[in-house]
Amino acid sequence: MFYWVMKTIFIGPVVNLLFRPWVKGMDNVPATGPAILVSNHLSFSDSIFLPLAVPRPVSFLAKSEYFTGSGLKGRLTAAFFRMTNQLPIDRSGGAASEAALRAGVKVLEGGNLLGIYPEGTRSPDGRLYRGKTGVAKMALQTGVPVIPVAMIGTDKVQPIGRRIPNIRRIGIIVGEPLDFSRYAGLENDRFVQRSVTDEIMYELMRLSGQEYVDVYAGTVKDKMAAARKASKAAEARSAAVRLPNPEQPEPGVGPAAGRRKDHKEPGEVTVIGAPEPAKPAGTDGTQDAGGQQESPHSA
Repeated sequence: MFYWVMKTIFIGPVVNLLFRPWVKGMDNVPATGPAILVSNHLSFSDSIFLPLAVPRPVSFLAKSEYFTGSGLKGRLTAAFFRMTNQLPIDRSGGAASEAALRAGVKVLEGGNLLGIYPEGTRSPDGRLYRGKTGVAKMALQTGVPVIPVAMIGTDKVQPIGRRIPNIRRIGIIVGEPLDFSRYAGLENDRFVQRSVTDEIMYELMRLSGQEYVDVYAGTVKDKMAAARKASKAAEARSAAVRLPNPEQPEPGVGPAAGRRKDHKEPGEVTVIGAPEPAKPAGTDGTQDAGGQQESPHSA
C-alpha cells in the first residue's frame, strides 16, 4: 500500500513533472510472472526513476548501509527502503552476500520483479564496469528471464556526492529479455556464471552506449580514494616544511641572534688601544646647546 501511494500520488507525479523521463521498450517487461531487471548504475536516483517507470512493483537489492544508518535521517532512510520492498545486500562477500542472494531468489519464487545492479556500486566516472556474478547465480537457479535496462543521464541529474538533484531530462531504455535456459543444470559452474554475467554486461553496454571497462568498479573507487588520501598527505607535508631564506634570515635565527654588543666570536682579534667607535648622539649622554656631547655627570 505504501509503495502504491508513494508512486502514484506523491513521488511519481513530481518526478514526471520535473524530469520528464522518456522510456523505450517498457513492453519488454512481462505483465505477470517473475523476472530480473538488471541495470547500469550511474546515480543514487536510479533506484527512484526505474521503479517509478515500471508499471509493476520492483524490489531492489540495495546496499545494507541504507538500512543501518544512525540518527533521524538514517532511520527515515531505512524505513523508506523497507516500506518500498528494498532488500539489504551485504557487499562484503561470503556468507553475508549468499544470504542476500537467497532473499532475491525468494522474491522471484513469489512471482515478482527483482531489480539489481550487477556492477555492485555506482560508476565512479560514467563508464560501465565489470559485472559481479550474483545476478547470474539467481538467473540460472530460478530460470527466470533477465531484462537489461539502461539508465541515461542520471549521473548528470545527481552525480556522486550531490544531495540536491539537477533538474534535467533522463531516459530509460528497456531491452529484450535474455534467456539462459541453455545453461540449465550448470548454475554452480563458475565459468558459466561468468559467461552469463559478461553477456548481460555486453547488452547493457550496447543499450547505454557506455564505454566498458573489464575491472570492478569497487576496485577503481578504492584506488581513487587511496590516490586522494596520498595527495592530501603530500600537501600536508609540503605545507609543514618551511625553508628559511639564507639572504633574509628570520628574526632570532642565525649566528648573530641574541648576541651582546661586546661579544666576540671565536677567532675574532681584539686590538688593545684601538679607539672605540663613535657612539651616536643621545646614546650615553646629552648634547649641549652647541652640539657638543657632555657627560651625564657633568655640571
